[in-house]
Order: sequence, then C-alpha cells, then structure tokens
Amino acid sequence: MPALDTKAILQGHKPGYRSTAIGAGIAVCVLCALGILGYLLWAGLDTGGVAGGFGFLLSVVAATIPVAIVIPLILLLDRLEPEPGSMLVFAFVWGAGVAVVLSLLLNTVGMELYAVPVFGPDVGVVFSTAVIAPVVEESAKGLVLLILLWRRRQEIDDYTDGVIYAAMVAIGFAFSENVLYFLSSFFEQGLFGLAFTFVLRGLIAPFGHPLYTAMIGIGVAYAAINRGKPRLLAPVAGWVGAVLLHAIWNGSVIFGWLGLGVAYLLLFFVLIAIIVIAVQDRRRQVGAIASYLPPYIPTGLVTPADIRMLSSMDGRRAARGWAQRNAGQRGRRAMKDYQLAATELALLHQRQARGVARPGFDERRDALLALMHVARDAFLGRTAEPMPPVWAPRATDSGFLRRSEFAHVITQARAAGEVQGPKGSGERPPQGPQGWEQGR
Repeated sequence: MPALDTKAILQGHKPGYRSTAIGAGIAVCVLCALGILGYLLWAGLDTGGVAGGFGFLLSVVAATIPVAIVIPLILLLDRLEPEPGSMLVFAFVWGAGVAVVLSLLLNTVGMELYAVPVFGPDVGVVFSTAVIAPVVEESAKGLVLLILLWRRRQEIDDYTDGVIYAAMVAIGFAFSENVLYFLSSFFEQGLFGLAFTFVLRGLIAPFGHPLYTAMIGIGVAYAAINRGKPRLLAPVAGWVGAVLLHAIWNGSVIFGWLGLGVAYLLLFFVLIAIIVIAVQDRRRQVGAIASYLPPYIPTGLVTPADIRMLSSMDGRRAARGWAQRNAGQRGRRAMKDYQLAATELALLHQRQARGVARPGFDERRDALLALMHVARDAFLGRTAEPMPPVWAPRATDSGFLRRSEFAHVITQARAAGEVQGPKGSGERPPQGPQGWEQGR
C-alpha cells in the first residue's frame, strides 16, 4: 500500500485535507494576541520609558512560567488519545487574543456605562469585578468551545476532551491577563509588586481560569457525546457553573484572606472532581479498547497481547521504546501510529454505539485499519529479526509483528461487522466498496 495521510486519517478527514478555517482562525487570534501585547508594550514605554519596557519584558517572562507548568499537566489527562495539535493551538491563541480583546472592551463598557453610573465608583468597581467580569470573560472564552462543538464535534470523545480544550483557552487568556496584571503591579510597587502578584496568580492560583472554563468544557462535551434534549442545555449549565466559580473567586477579595481561603478550597475540590472525571474517562477508553478490538483479532492486526498493551500507558510506552530499539525513530513513529489508530478504532465503535458517530462508519474503519497495516509494514521493513516484544512472549503473539495482505485484513473486518455490527447499535454497519483495497 502507498503512504497514507496519517494525520488526516487519525483526525477523521479525507487524505490530503487541510483545514483553511483553522489556519485562518489561528492567524486572526495570533494577530489579536500580538495586538494586546503591543498595546501593553506601548503603555509600558509611554508610562515608564526604558524602565517600562523592562517591566513589560519581565511581565511576559513571568506570565510564561505558569503556562509552561500548567499545559503539560493538563495534557497528562489525555494521553491515550491526544487531541490534534492545531486544535489545541487554536484554543490557546483564541484565549490569549480574541477572548482578551472582547473581555477588555466589554468589561470597560460594562463598568463605565452601567456599573459605575448605577452603583457609584466604589460599589461599581466591585460589581464589575464580581459580576460583569465573570459573565463577560467566561462568555468570551466559551464561545470558541461552541465553535468546536459545531465544527469539530468528532474530536470530543469524552468529558476530558472538553476539559482539555477549555483549559487551553483559559491558559491562553490567563497568559495575556497576567501580563497586564504583572505590568500594572510593576508600575505601582516595582519589582516587589510584580513578584507578589506573580506568586499569587502564577504559583498559588494558576489553575483558576482553567477550572472556571472547564465547566463549559464539560457541558460542551456532554452535548457532543450524548443524544436527547438535555444536551441542548448542557453548555448553558456549564457556562452558569463557570460564571459562578469565577464570581466566587473574584468576589472573595471583599472578605479578605478568609474569603480567599474559602474560594481556594472550593476550587481545590473542583480540581479533584475534574481529576476523578479524567480517571473515569480513561477507564472508559480502556474499556472501549477491551470491548471493541477483540472482534478484529481475525484480521491479524491485533492479538489479546496487543490489546493488553494498548490498554495501559506503561504498556504503550514500553512498546514504543522497544520499537525504537529495533527500528530507530521510524520504528517508534510506526508503533505510535499503530497505537493511535487502534485507539481511534475503538472510539469509533464507541461513538457508533452511542448514536453520535458521523456517517461513513465503514470508510472510517477501513482507513484506520489501513493505517495500522501500513504502520506494521513500515516497522517490519526496517528490521528483519526483531527481538521478542516486551508485551508478548513471542513475536508470533503480536499482530504488530505478523505479515499479511491487506485484502485479508479488510475481508476479516467486514466479516466481523456482518456478524455483530457496531457493538451496542443492534445494526450491521453499512457495506460497500471503500477503495482502500485498491491501494495495495
């Protein structure tokens, strides 16, 4: 078979597909983010000259530190089936650019035209901080999650995916907002003020924005993976939860350190709840692999030993290391493609069982099987006599190390589909020519 478009297959697109919309969206968001940073640099130079420019650079560096810490921790939640890098970048730069621009404009309008005229200067500022800002900022951040639900619903397989995208938006937003706060503190109290604000926002509470917006992500994920009327209200319920958490944190300053401590404790419990959700999602993914891959054993692409390997992060990591030792970096890449394609295959069946899969089940399944086959051939072409795999007693106990024609693979896969259909659906998958056999 010829080389396949790995990225397109894993993301469920036609070979050669490249999303101009995502590229254009990233470009617009980056321009907005650069505009915000440019404005803050100008404000720093205009206010303090060279010292202001220095304060801006310190603020950017300080704002980058929590980003570098939080993003890897967030991505640890979703290692079995990582989200596309372009989608994560889009979410991040939306938060750092578009969401910040919208929030600055609407927060200013809300305070100047409503809060201060109605409640007076003192109460108006508090009202704007505790009420208007949470509504505006969570709406600005949540808007991109609705766009992803509309245009990229297939990328959201569970609640963890919703949390991941929400967290990326929020981390981007927090980055630009932190630059603003750090620079303001620098002008008010010098290096001490910047350092104090950095400790408070960057070290003590770096998960604030991600936790608020994660509520919207969970609501959007519910809408993506379920059917029925409740899914229409789920994003709204998530938005309400995000606004409430944000408002509680912003309003806690009214009650001093005690209020801040209570709000911090609440966010800690929310963080624990999200971790529990991620653990449950991981178990469901492993369950999908264990439930939906055994029917593919007759294809020769997987064996019980392979399924056990695919069901644990330790097993996957050991298999990639073994592939690299036997066939170099290309071998490692082949094993990674094999693992991701097998996982996507299981999740495809899971979506079908839930009734939320897109049309073209057969085409998508055959493309993933083709990728598994090509990845295996790519590895076998790099090594004549591989060592016994770390996840099976003998090479013959792994489908990854067996040679077979793709015609056999696809015939056996369709035979299994005719017997049982997509698991849980009660129906046979649509049958018809897919064109993948022609690439042999």
